[in-house]
Amino acid sequence: MARKAIAMVCAASALFGMAACGSSSADGEKKIRIGIKYDQPGLGFKKSGTFEGFDVDVARYVANQLGYTDAEIEFLEAPSKQREAMLQNGDVDMILATYSITDERKKAVSFAGPYFVAGQDLMVRADDHSINGPEDLNGKRLCSVTGSTSAKVVKERFAKEVQLMEQPGYAECATALFSGIVDAVTTDDIILAGLASASRGKLRVVGKPFTQEYYGVGIRKGDTAFAKQINAAIEDMIKSGEWERAIEKNTEGTDYQPDPTYNPPTPDEGE
Repeated sequence: MARKAIAMVCAASALFGMAACGSSSADGEKKIRIGIKYDQPGLGFKKSGTFEGFDVDVARYVANQLGYTDAEIEFLEAPSKQREAMLQNGDVDMILATYSITDERKKAVSFAGPYFVAGQDLMVRADDHSINGPEDLNGKRLCSVTGSTSAKVVKERFAKEVQLMEQPGYAECATALFSGIVDAVTTDDIILAGLASASRGKLRVVGKPFTQEYYGVGIRKGDTAFAKQINAAIEDMIKSGEWERAIEKNTEGTDYQPDPTYNPPTPDEGE
């Protein structure tokens, strides 16, 4: 959809009380507020006052297609536990923060997308070839983030004898892995790929995903018009080749490849 047409839709949405396609600052400047993660290398990462990662690249592309320049985008930190409240309170217009589409979350918010399908995987030291999948974790030490269900999935489905260590964040898990305190880290494969890329070849993703997580763009509940606009922008990003280039750029130095069974996805959620 052309930017002019999208801008007209946004204006109409405002007139009829639909969820915002953006907002204005106190001085009347147009802007769009987007929630991202600040602490996930390769996905959403704040670095010296700038923002980078695959989620950030998708967010910028979508915002540009909606008629916003990069200067009119305001990125805000969206911690996992605060995402629904941020959308409900109108603190952000949309959220791209490894935000999996689930029926439970759709009770509170709506989604556009998906823009990526992740799968739970393992990350190990680059020179460790004893772990080639979750079934190899019996007797091993596995790290995941406190409150995450990832380690629980491994223990219940694959390796009952695995030793679990919880850390407050995946960066801490990566440090524990690099130093030999644990043997593997588990979470979504693209999160692991971002960490592996940042390790400069010291860590690697096993590459055998065993779940599917559909990453969506969180928006205020019931805004089907906004969902359609975002979906059209995601579809354009995929067709243009920018989606694939963003994956490659943000996982550079790894052998990571998105699961081709599910990627790139069809963005049809929320319409």
